[in-house]
Amino acid sequence: MNVQEIRRQFPILDQEVNGQPLVYLDSAATSQKPLSVIQALEAYYKGYNSNVHRGVHTLGTRATDGYEGAREKVRKFINAASLEEVIFMRGTTTAINTVAQSYGQDNVKEGDEIVITHMEHHSNIIPWQQLAKRTGAELKYVPLQEDGTLSLDDVRETITKKTKIVSIMMVSNVLGTMNPIKEITEIAHENGAVMVVDGAQAAPHMKVDVQALDCDFFAFSGHKMAGPTGIGVLYGKKKHLNAMEPVEFGGEMIDFVGLQDSTWKELPWKFEGGTPIIAGAIGLGAAIDFLNEIGLDEIEKYEHHLAAYAMEKMSEIDGLTIYGPEDPSKRAGLVTFNLDDVHPHDLATVLDADGIAIRAGHHCAQPLMKWLNVSSTARASFYLYNTEEDIDRLVNGLVKTKEYFSDVF
Repeated sequence: MNVQEIRRQFPILDQEVNGQPLVYLDSAATSQKPLSVIQALEAYYKGYNSNVHRGVHTLGTRATDGYEGAREKVRKFINAASLEEVIFMRGTTTAINTVAQSYGQDNVKEGDEIVITHMEHHSNIIPWQQLAKRTGAELKYVPLQEDGTLSLDDVRETITKKTKIVSIMMVSNVLGTMNPIKEITEIAHENGAVMVVDGAQAAPHMKVDVQALDCDFFAFSGHKMAGPTGIGVLYGKKKHLNAMEPVEFGGEMIDFVGLQDSTWKELPWKFEGGTPIIAGAIGLGAAIDFLNEIGLDEIEKYEHHLAAYAMEKMSEIDGLTIYGPEDPSKRAGLVTFNLDDVHPHDLATVLDADGIAIRAGHHCAQPLMKWLNVSSTARASFYLYNTEEDIDRLVNGLVKTKEYFSDVF
């Protein structure tokens, strides 16, 4: 990877913030966008902005080709077996809610179990909480090991024959933990449960093969993988999607509408009610092209290097606690931490004054914060455009922040 050449593709990085060159370390929240994605969006709006599927005019045909062409790019990107298994949605949150409200509502009843973990993002907790309340099912949590990883023995003990749904993130947005999804899926299937995977922090950073994982559903968002906001994907096995009812009704998703009843289009369109996210899908397709040109294996390898480098440098700072697996090979490209006697929000504010953007707060993972026995943390997350120099700037900023608050207090 030629990181300097990659950086030149991201115009937003070439600026000063508060008088300092920008260091962007918040890609786990949202990534920056390369020129090719920005240009793809511009080309659509300037050249062939039109609705899809309905019209027979030239602009409508070009828009439809762009939209459905993006679906094929997604299919190849995650190795789905069929285009019918790729549903465009607003993002990971909408995708997981759709599974809970459709598949979950029809297949979970009182006395059944839903299994998740303490490390889940709120988007992979609340939909299952609500489903459990509506159906009388029990929501169970696989316990975490001390380092924030999962034990397959605990997974086997938590999942039972009563379990109908297992929903677990592939990569933790706080701990960086990379979970053994394939093995967990096997355990779920042995017990007759379906496997839902929150892939929001995985799809941007590593190769994903949904057929190899054998998961039943996989959800991810475009804005975390160099694509636009407002676009995401729900992958589902065809047998499940065919049996599921839509959760949004209206135009685009219908086959025939009568006065008292209606029928739905075939997959994937029955889940894409209303005017779809046309520009977003085209932009996501451009982002996939960009990532494929670099190579997901190279991106993953490089981010492991950045994480290892960051942990080595940051561990030298007295009073700094790093959360998650100590072995960099077991974590994705992010580091979550706290600095003694400095609130994460204060820390982020001081770093921002030096042009360094990190995330501070509970990261939409309040149950995990409780498990860590903290109210909030700071997080530096890396992507293919970050460098060792970015991390050096972060480390220097942390040392400066520690000295500043030591002098104040």
